[in-house]
Order: sequence, then C-alpha cells, then structure tokens
Amino acid sequence: MNQRPEFDDQQSDELDELMEQTTRSLRTVPRHAQLAQVAARTKAYLEQASSASTRRAYRSDWEDFTIWCRTQGLQALPAAPETVALYLAALAEGCRPSTLQRRLVAISRMHCTAQHEPPTRSIAVQETMKGIRRVLGSAQTRKQPVVTHILRQLLDTLPHNLFGTRDRALLLLGFAAALRRSEIVALDVRDLAFTPRGIVLTMRRSKTDQEGVGRTIGIPYGKRNDTCPVLAVQAWLHDATIKDGPLFRRLSKTARVLPYRLNDKTVATIVKRSAAAAGYDAEQFGGHSLRAGLATQAAMSGASERAIMKQTGHRSLEVVRRYIRDGDLFRENAANFIDL
Repeated sequence: MNQRPEFDDQQSDELDELMEQTTRSLRTVPRHAQLAQVAARTKAYLEQASSASTRRAYRSDWEDFTIWCRTQGLQALPAAPETVALYLAALAEGCRPSTLQRRLVAISRMHCTAQHEPPTRSIAVQETMKGIRRVLGSAQTRKQPVVTHILRQLLDTLPHNLFGTRDRALLLLGFAAALRRSEIVALDVRDLAFTPRGIVLTMRRSKTDQEGVGRTIGIPYGKRNDTCPVLAVQAWLHDATIKDGPLFRRLSKTARVLPYRLNDKTVATIVKRSAAAAGYDAEQFGGHSLRAGLATQAAMSGASERAIMKQTGHRSLEVVRRYIRDGDLFRENAANFIDL
C-alpha cells in the first residue's frame, strides 16, 4: 500500500548533491544504506504523528468497515460514496454520532494513504451524516462529575492500607490537577516539584499536546489534611518508598509495590469502585469524572473561565463552557429570584 518512491536519474543526482552538501558522513556511507536509515526514521516519525490509542482506534474502525463491505458484497477500497452512506445508515441505530464521525475519519485516512479520493467528502455522505444527527441527536452521554462533596465520600470508602494510600493520592491529584486518566498514569516522580506553596506539576505530554511542548500546573495545599492532594501524594511516595520512575504503580495482592505503572483503565476502575462503595451508581462515573469534577466545582464556586482553562489545559472555550453551564445551573438560576 505504501510504496517506496522511484527517482529518475536527474532526481537522484539532485538528491546526491543535496546530501553531499548537508553532511560529509554521506561520503563514507553507501547511499542506499543511508537512504534506508532515513526511510526508517521517516516511517517512525509518521507512526508517531498520532497517539497509539488513536492509531488503534482507526485500525479498528477501518477493520469494521471492511468486514461490513465484505458481508454486503461491496468494495471497501476504493469505496463508492453510496457504500459509505449505506454503512452509516446501517450503524446509525447502534452507534453514537461521534463514533460514526470517527469511522469516517478512518475511512478518509485509509483512502488518502492509498492515494484515492476519499468518498467521505461527497455530498451523499455528508448529508447522510447530517440526517443522522438530526434524527438521533448528537449529544454525548457524559459521566457524572466528581465534585468536592462526592470526592470526600469516595475518599471515605478507601481502605487503611497501601492500596488506600495510593488511591487517595490518585483521586486527589487527578481531581486537583483536572487530569485525564491517561495523564495520571503517565506521571513520573520527576514530574513533581514540591514547593512551600504546593506541587508544581510538569505535564510533558497530553492528548492535546502530542508534540510534547509541555505545561506546568500548580497544585496548592488543601485546607483539610485528609483531603489535601499534596499531603496525599507525599504519603504515597513515603509509604511506597518510591523515589523515581512511575508515580502510580501496580501493587501485588500482598501490597508489594511493583515497578509497573498503572493502566489508564485502572483509574476508571478506582473511581467506579469507590463510587459504588459510597452508594452511587458506578456506571455513572469514570476516569473523566475527576477532570470534569474540578471544572464543574470550580464553576460552581465562581472561578473564571480563564482560571478553569489554565488548570484543565482546555484550548476551546466551548468545551470548558459545558462544565461551566453545569456548575451554573443552580448558582445562577432565575428560579432563585421568583420567591417560590
């Protein structure tokens, strides 16, 4: 599918001249070997253009499309616009519009890679997708945010052992820093700098920062010792005797600290398990509940959009305003002024 480009004689001469000018080492290394090394690096860079989870999702989406086409006796590559439109209609009742949109991206990328015109650009496909949104709606089912009073209830359910110490630090830090679950498990000890005012957390990479520009987040001391994220993280590092490497790690059944970092799905499991123990419907919560909880609670407490976005790292006002609207439902409610 991805074929190596062919060069004519003139192009090869120009390439040789450019390589000669840029590095003397090429004079002692065979040209084909050097180009092979460059090709290998290029392939590696292309593979890192998107995250591993995104690549897995696209592969899965493309596989789903090709299987559907095969069962229907239709061609997947190149696919006719009508084929894609039929595929969307067939999946509409069982998939969210956001999932269908991601499938379209996967189909488009595969066609572009194979140097075919993406059928997803056609009017037929776009209008079908528009109709699906109008009929079925496009609102996403969001997990319930873990706001402060819920978080305290979750913390009260944790056991008084090393598992509880780890989970307390994870919940409090994830909440205070408004981290995604992937960001929580990616943290290393070197990313934390303890200062008299709290923790300066360095985020070296995130979902919206795949190029690793990085940013810093301030985590202040809490007003209460039992809910202070700084003290909770210090307690975990001390009790687990962790000095470097992954911050949040797996524990054996006997509470022995293992060198392996937690999986991001474990974050969701910890939130759900604690929510269930506190008497909530665990299915209403997930790993994103911590991040959503900080944004919602901050909005409820009157924090500005700028302050919330600085903590969450959101770049879109529209996205962060979803949480602000949730937080303002009762704080700025017209029904408060009608003397019922």
